[in-house]
Amino acid sequence: MTRLLIAASGTGGHLFPAIAVAEALPEGWQVRWLGVPDRLETQLVPESIPLTTVRAGGLQGRGLNKLIQLIRLIGAIGTVRRLIRRERIEVVFTTGGYIAAPAIVAARWCGVPAVLHEANAIPGRVTRLMGRFCRAVAVGLPVASDRIPGHRPLLTGMPVRTAFLESQPLPDWVPISDGPLLVVIGGSQGAVGLNRMVRAVVPELLEQGCRIVHLTGRNDPEVGQLQHPNLVELPFSDEIPGLLQHADLAVSRAGAGSLSELAICRTPSILVPFPQAADGHQEANAACAARTGGAVIVHQHAPEATALRDTILRLLGTDAELLQEMRTGMEKLAVQDADQRLVDLLSSLVD
Repeated sequence: MTRLLIAASGTGGHLFPAIAVAEALPEGWQVRWLGVPDRLETQLVPESIPLTTVRAGGLQGRGLNKLIQLIRLIGAIGTVRRLIRRERIEVVFTTGGYIAAPAIVAARWCGVPAVLHEANAIPGRVTRLMGRFCRAVAVGLPVASDRIPGHRPLLTGMPVRTAFLESQPLPDWVPISDGPLLVVIGGSQGAVGLNRMVRAVVPELLEQGCRIVHLTGRNDPEVGQLQHPNLVELPFSDEIPGLLQHADLAVSRAGAGSLSELAICRTPSILVPFPQAADGHQEANAACAARTGGAVIVHQHAPEATALRDTILRLLGTDAELLQEMRTGMEKLAVQDADQRLVDLLSSLVD
C-alpha cells in the first residue's frame, strides 16, 4: 500500500487537477487530502478520501496581522507533520497555492518526497519560493518552465477529470434549435464583471437565434433578470464536459483549469482574463492559447463597450473553417495523458 497526501485547496483550478490524479491512481494507493476549512474542497473532494483541514494563508499585510498569519502557518506545518508521521505518508502531491507551503515544509521535515504541479504560465509565489524544496516540479504549460528557480520542471500538462476525456452527450436541458451554441463559464467563484459584459450582448444574440448556456458562478446577483427559451443560466453544472464538447464557441476566464478543459474539448474560445489575477497569470495563460490560434483575447470592459459583442458576432458569423482552425489550435495545448504522467512521476519516487 502506497500512502499519498494530496494538498490542494480553494479553487477548481487547484482542486480538479488533483482530483484527476487521485482518480488515475492504480490499485494499491491510499490517499489522504489536506485542505482549508470552509473552502471548495469540503464539497468537491470525494467522500472516499479522508479530508484534514488546517488554517493556511499568505503572509500579506503588516504588524499584528502578519504575525497572526505566521503563527497559523507554523501551526499548520506542525499539524501536517504529525499527519504525515501518523499516516506513514510516503509521498506528497500539491497543486500549489497557500496550502502547498505547510505541506512542502512538513514533507521536507519528515524526509518525504514532495511533487509540486504548477498549472499557470506564470508560477505563483508559493511555487517560486517552495519549488526548490520539492523532489520534483511539474508544469502544465511549457512557458512556465523557465520561471521556477532551482528546478528543471517536467512538462506534464494539466490533468482534467475523466469525463473530459470521453465523448459526452449534450445535456438534455440545453435549448434545441438550429442556432449556434455559446457556452459562457463564469468560474466556480463567479465573475460578475465578465457576466455583465456577456449580458449586454445576450439580447442581440438571442434575437439572431443563438442558444446560450451561461454558467454564472455562485456569486452573481443578477441571475434570472432575462428570460428566454434559448437562454439557460445556472450557477454551476457538473455536465461541463458535454457542454464544451458540443459548443460552437465558449467565453471564459483564463484560469489554468478552464483553459485545460477547453483545450481537451477543442472548444474555440474567447478568453477574458481576470484583471486582478496574481502576477497577471491569466493574461499569460490566455496568450498561450492565442498563440496556437485556439482563442481570441478580449480584455474586461464596461458593459456598454462593444469589443466582446463584435468578437462573438464575428466568430459565430464567419464560415465554419475558421472555427475548425481554432479547434485545431486549442488541441495543440491539450495533453491527453497529463494525469498518467503525474501518476508515473509519483510512482517513481516511491519505487
